[in-house]
Amino acid sequence: MTNFVYLSKERIRELEKELNEMKNGGRKAMAERIAEARSHGDLSENAEYDAAKEEQGLLELRISKMEDILSRASVIDITNMPKDQAHILSTLTVKNINNSKTYKYTLVSPEEADIDKGKISITSPVGQALMGTKIKQIVQAKVPAGLIKFEILKIE
Repeated sequence: MTNFVYLSKERIRELEKELNEMKNGGRKAMAERIAEARSHGDLSENAEYDAAKEEQGLLELRISKMEDILSRASVIDITNMPKDQAHILSTLTVKNINNSKTYKYTLVSPEEADIDKGKISITSPVGQALMGTKIKQIVQAKVPAGLIKFEILKIE
């Protein structure tokens, strides 16, 4: 069974660019490192060669994982989603009632989550609590630090 990975068009472009760089530049650079290490003599005692081969394996694993994600990627279409309700790709301005601070979060798929950019996964405790909410609604999320209450101030 194929599990779709819902991504924004922007994220798909980023992944395709990164994959292309790894396949072309990354593989070429890795081949050069292996050839350089091989030229240093006996491969059975060549730590540089072993390290380069291990790095090559990790690069191929990353390429394989990225190809898998892209093969299952489905672009999120939000045109028919309600404007007054939080859904994937909604940007919410919320007030943390516990500390009175205001935050701005965009709800995204787990593959796009990046808390430093305010992108939180819809599968995270906070993301799950915010999904489907409306303005002025108060929700709570159970996180490792305890229970957080949010008031929804704005949905974009």
